[in-house]
Amino acid sequence: MPEDKPKKGKRTVTVLLTGIVLGIVLWSGFNAGMEATNTETFCSTSCHEMEVNVYQEYMDTNHYVNRTGVRATCPDCHVPQEGIPKFVRKLQASREVYHHLLGTIDTPEKFDAERMELARHVWRAMKETDSRECRNCHESLSMDYDKQEPRSAERHEQAEAEGLTCIDCHKGIAHRLPAEYDPEQDIPGESIYYDEANTSL
Repeated sequence: MPEDKPKKGKRTVTVLLTGIVLGIVLWSGFNAGMEATNTETFCSTSCHEMEVNVYQEYMDTNHYVNRTGVRATCPDCHVPQEGIPKFVRKLQASREVYHHLLGTIDTPEKFDAERMELARHVWRAMKETDSRECRNCHESLSMDYDKQEPRSAERHEQAEAEGLTCIDCHKGIAHRLPAEYDPEQDIPGESIYYDEANTSL
């Protein structure tokens, strides 16, 4: 019996090393997949829905081309940078893949019919995270109000004092607002557009 102990020890080491190598391979594959689906190219050309609808709109905004040459890509605005929130967002994207396969919004007409609800999903998420993705580039502490237009500076200072977040005032920055959007119903801090709504999307 004592002769079996070295065999058991070797087996344990082999299983442990195999597990570590397998874990590294699986994590590397998972991470590569996360990064491959987190590029502007992936967002703009792999999904017909995005390419013919919102991507075209985005290309006509300051987030795409501007005097400073700094571009905010699709993932910059729609995917968190932090690990766990990014993973959660990628899981939520599986629902988008499902609707892609169903063809739920595969034409401009179908997309526009759902535009308000799609926008509300994004607005609600941004409100809940204090516009986290906006703040990756825009931080109120870094704003020089003296260099802003007086009206903008006043609004930014007021928003900060009232605890508002970017999306409270800046809807429609990179995409066309839905036809049903009513600015009278979108009072900063009291907007109806963050309410849950019944939707199949």
